[in-house]
Amino acid sequence: MPSGIEILKLLPKTNCGDCGQPTCLAFAMNIAAGKMELAACPHVSEEARAALAESSAPPIREVTIGTGPDKVTVGGETVLFRHEKTFFHKPGLAVLITDAMNDAEIDARIAAFAAHRFDRVGLVLSAELVAVQSTTGDTERFAATAKKAAEKAAGVILMADSPGVMEAGLSAVAAKRPLIYAAGRNNADDMADLALKYQCPLAVTAEDLAALAALVQRLTAKGVKDIVLDCRSPSMSAILLNQTAVRRLALKREKSLGYPTICFPARTAGGFLEEMLAANLAVAKYAGIVVLSDIRGEGIFPLLISRLNIYTDPQRPMMTAQGLYPINNPKESSPLLVTSNFSLTYFIVSGEMEASRIPSWLLVLDTEGLSVLTAWAAGKFAGDLVAGLMKKTGIAEKLAEKRVVIPGYVAVISGELEEELGDGWEVIVGPREAAHIPRFLRDMAGTA
Repeated sequence: MPSGIEILKLLPKTNCGDCGQPTCLAFAMNIAAGKMELAACPHVSEEARAALAESSAPPIREVTIGTGPDKVTVGGETVLFRHEKTFFHKPGLAVLITDAMNDAEIDARIAAFAAHRFDRVGLVLSAELVAVQSTTGDTERFAATAKKAAEKAAGVILMADSPGVMEAGLSAVAAKRPLIYAAGRNNADDMADLALKYQCPLAVTAEDLAALAALVQRLTAKGVKDIVLDCRSPSMSAILLNQTAVRRLALKREKSLGYPTICFPARTAGGFLEEMLAANLAVAKYAGIVVLSDIRGEGIFPLLISRLNIYTDPQRPMMTAQGLYPINNPKESSPLLVTSNFSLTYFIVSGEMEASRIPSWLLVLDTEGLSVLTAWAAGKFAGDLVAGLMKKTGIAEKLAEKRVVIPGYVAVISGELEEELGDGWEVIVGPREAAHIPRFLRDMAGTA
């Protein structure tokens, strides 16, 4: 992003105030800080809009595979390390299918792809892409396999060396906007023509980074814009070296390498476990797409969790909506528990409450995504706040007995909460650890 002074040079400098700011300089500084958009100025020229769009574009181009709400977007990154700002687009995970597999094997692979979906802190974690590779050279078989994969996947990667085979696959799934893999030194022009004809992104592969950059320049000169880079890493050390080199060079505005990458961990591995290690390395070190040779729960789940941890913005905690949540169909006699809206805390607490099979209520207080003890230390989990939320939700009208259970770590707020609630409310200090909640609730219900 250009500086405020550089942006000011593109503005009309009339200080008209139509943008909502008192001066053009103030408006320019807000744009540079990411607080406003250039579109807020009704008087800026089209030339200025185009110039700012080009200069403020991320150093790594965003590339989208698929269409609609389930499309997969990769790239768009602006930093080498997450703590410098954040990472924006998680790498797409793909499972490989070849047209040489028999129908039963293809169906089983696609079924496994669809079945491996995991609920985690309110999110559904899964692989998004299916890579369909032509190994038989049979155009009809390749097209049929691609069409079958496209029915279950958010996005499709078509892999073929022959432009004729590739076009057969494209014709079958063009509406899915698949990724074409790949343009090499010998077929680059034909693959570029297909990418332009079907308006699909194109993967580019070469023996080293210098050859890769030269090939990208050749393709962009033909008008191809959405490109994915294959660095051909034959070992884990090569994955680390190549992926890091591409990211560093892209951030230094080496435009021929300013694109997301695709990685095939199976090329570096001697078995499934080694492939998963290589895949984890690729996720951690900047790969835009990771293609797995198979999808198995013991491999994909830890990989998905690793991806979630890396691509969750550390400056924006994951939060659950504030409010009152019924657990196990509560009644008037059911107990009321309170917790914070940090997603991990909420899902652990609610999970233990569900496991107890005791009907109960869970009141979730907005602590701006902080855990219970941290929120209390920051003044965001206090007696007056809990009491205010209880009155707002009208929980008193749903309970026969005025009892509320607070987390053990914030027992200190019990007196304040009782004073705020009044009217004979009893504040009970619950367990410190969520794992003790089932026994605690059973004891309260007299069913232990």
